[in-house]
Amino acid sequence: MSNEMTSSGPKVRSAAVIFVFVTVLLDVLALGMIIPVLPKIVISMVGGDSSAAARIFGVFGFSWALMQFLFSPVLGALSDRFGRRPVILFSNFALGINYILTALAPDLISLFVTRILSGIAAASISTAGAYVADVTPSRDRAAAFGKLGTAFSVGFIVGPALSALLGASDPRLPFWVASGLSIANGIYGWFVLPESLDRDKRTPFHWRNAHALGSFRFLRANPTVLGLAFVFFLNSLAHEVLPATFVLYADYRYHWDVVTISLTLAAVGLLGAVVQGTMIKPFVRRFGERRAVLLGIMFGALGFAGYGLAPQGHWFWFAIPFAALWGLGGAAIQGLMTQAVGPNAQGQLQGAISAVRSIGGLMGPFLFTGVFAFFIAGPETAHIPGAAFYLSSLLLVIAFVIALQLVVQTTAKQQG
Repeated sequence: MSNEMTSSGPKVRSAAVIFVFVTVLLDVLALGMIIPVLPKIVISMVGGDSSAAARIFGVFGFSWALMQFLFSPVLGALSDRFGRRPVILFSNFALGINYILTALAPDLISLFVTRILSGIAAASISTAGAYVADVTPSRDRAAAFGKLGTAFSVGFIVGPALSALLGASDPRLPFWVASGLSIANGIYGWFVLPESLDRDKRTPFHWRNAHALGSFRFLRANPTVLGLAFVFFLNSLAHEVLPATFVLYADYRYHWDVVTISLTLAAVGLLGAVVQGTMIKPFVRRFGERRAVLLGIMFGALGFAGYGLAPQGHWFWFAIPFAALWGLGGAAIQGLMTQAVGPNAQGQLQGAISAVRSIGGLMGPFLFTGVFAFFIAGPETAHIPGAAFYLSSLLLVIAFVIALQLVVQTTAKQQG
């Protein structure tokens, strides 16, 4: 079986998107399994101190995102030079080995090292985005990125549900299963994932394009892409409140156990999958990417405000559908950005997008865990457990204002 795509017909493109969908799905499934249990392991290592665990978990999140920030542009540029397939396979096998090391980690230092290695291996998500852009016509890319988002959502449905079953008895068991899934993912890709980037469209590898500053130069060269990248950054930063504080927040405010936390994450993933898998394509076809961006951000702001306001767990669940509609915006932003660059620069673009996302990941863990820890620390400060979610909602309001200005400016240029 050849690993090069020999045709650009609709059937080949559709099959390729399915391949990368399954690849991302298995990867995210593994990630979804460890999110509910990793903070619990940290809490157990610090004697049950939630405030201390929040700060340590913030350091872990920052370090993971730093590796994403540094290595996403490198892997994106490498995929423009050598193709998408080898980069995706590297990530799968490297993550599988890393999860084994995490399961065996005896202390916080060892756990910290595994988060560093995981951040490097997981940086190939930019290559998955470039793969989708390679095989999808520009008019359909928002819907294709929506399908990729659905893979994330489905992974976070099944992953936390499995974690609820496995982690209840042993919080380290999900890491062993995650390792098996990642390695199985790599084996699957080795045999069935075709290369998406033709050799005549590949570009030489240059270090000046393979680091974060090079990514910013790339974005700055196109004002429209730069503006959309800033909106994407605010979206990414706002999203960090969930992985950074949700488990700690639910444990502190609602006293939820691993099962309840895992099932709640599964509900978030299920509704996100419904939105991204069924609503994006018809909405974009009828109303366009720009309106999808604005509406999605608006619902995201409402959803996060609802999370912070929820005094009891059932009110938190009530806010989940509003937050799920946020998914309309993210895929549309990426679709607009890919339309502004050529096929030989999609890897650079996705590397730049991942670098922007990683800046949010760098700032988010410290920002949101710091806000959460400050507002639950003691009687000398105002007791506002939902403060981190309020801040996330405010960031999305700012993103909405900027996106609205971009829409007005772009529309005026087109009419002029």
